[in-house]
Amino acid sequence: MAERLIVVGADAAGMSAASQARRRRGPDDLEILAFERGNYSSYSACGIPYFVGDVVGQVDDLVVRSPEQFRERNSIEVRVRHEVTAIDLDKGAVQVKDLDHGVETWEGYDLLMVATGATPIKPPWPGSDADGLFGVQVLDDGVAIRRVVEQQDPKRAVVVGGGYIGIEMAEAFVRRGMDVTLVEMAAQPMSTLDPDMGALVADGIRKLGVNVYLEEPVEGFETSNGRIDAVVTQQRTLPADIVVLGLGVAPNVQLAAESGVPLGPSGGVRVDRQMRTLVDAVWSAGDCAEKFHRVSRRPVVIPLGTHANKEGRVAGINIGGGYETFPGVIGTAVSKICDLEVGRTGLKESEAVDAGFQPLSVVVDSSTRAGYYPGAAPIKTKLIVEKVSGRLLGAQIIGREGAAKRIDVLATALWNEMAVDEILNMDLSYAPPFSPVWDAVLIAARKAWQEVERNLP
Repeated sequence: MAERLIVVGADAAGMSAASQARRRRGPDDLEILAFERGNYSSYSACGIPYFVGDVVGQVDDLVVRSPEQFRERNSIEVRVRHEVTAIDLDKGAVQVKDLDHGVETWEGYDLLMVATGATPIKPPWPGSDADGLFGVQVLDDGVAIRRVVEQQDPKRAVVVGGGYIGIEMAEAFVRRGMDVTLVEMAAQPMSTLDPDMGALVADGIRKLGVNVYLEEPVEGFETSNGRIDAVVTQQRTLPADIVVLGLGVAPNVQLAAESGVPLGPSGGVRVDRQMRTLVDAVWSAGDCAEKFHRVSRRPVVIPLGTHANKEGRVAGINIGGGYETFPGVIGTAVSKICDLEVGRTGLKESEAVDAGFQPLSVVVDSSTRAGYYPGAAPIKTKLIVEKVSGRLLGAQIIGREGAAKRIDVLATALWNEMAVDEILNMDLSYAPPFSPVWDAVLIAARKAWQEVERNLP
């Protein structure tokens, strides 16, 4: 008789795990049933701001594989609009609510994959339940926001929070012709960057025409007839027809925690290198699961689709009877604000200190191409390195076209624990349309090594 795998959450981690398990075990050996409370399975959440801004025209363009395709191609049953509301570890069953019909049933499992993702942070501010106020996490959020934009034609948008999603949504609203304001309680947007680099991002947002208010905590919202009217900060009241919360996300672990699946110190579901939880026959991956940071050597929660897909793959291989381990993360990410590109990897300065390192840092100005070649644009590279050893601990890059993906070179070096004296002699490609003869990465590594030598005991 076939075993049954139940997957809770049918997006990146969950469906990567389901697909890998199916490759190793056929439907006669393993039945796979996935539940998703939203309307879509296996989609690109990172594409939501571009869908809202009409860079991506159709919602189906963001869907990698539909439930029908999973059923026909992979013999995987995906039930959307079905929410898992409880897990009974003793019985080996999950309680599922059909959201369209209100019917609740219990479904038994032999193997369980928890891929519940993350939920947008939404403080209990007055008026936070008003219509016209949105978090952005799942594709249904993007569909709802675009519907309001196109049907109600809002003129004034306020984005609360200057993280990746907040900034990308601000740009989307600018593309839609709105008057856009971004409010951030910190001194600079993008808390994953050091403040000096975040200041450059703030300048880039302002050049888009966005009103930027920094160091302004939000206190609540004004509403009328249940709809959003304004965002109230400590300093001012900002009229708004639509509001997006870009305050980040938290791992969605309530279901796992209530069932008795242990959490880790970071707040995510605790897993081992094979993505197994501390409960037999239960796996977890994605934004809800804890990760191992290869530089700080600490457990972390970093919500990125790249991590979710890789972790899901590892979990699925092991569920399917193979053997694979997940080696950890370094938090590499890129984004853009109009034509300004931003990349980061590893630890920022404060994180390096918190992890017990004595860091040095350099910030270097260079060019994306040879200075004489048309289209050359400035690029600023920051490296954080360990004192004495010169080991790379983190990097941040801000510049125009061709800047951000250079972070991948530094991420590769960081992954392999290279020191900057090794990086500065790396054999990187050169041609005037692509870089100066000394690429920005190499210049930064050279300057960082000089800083290390100056600080030798």
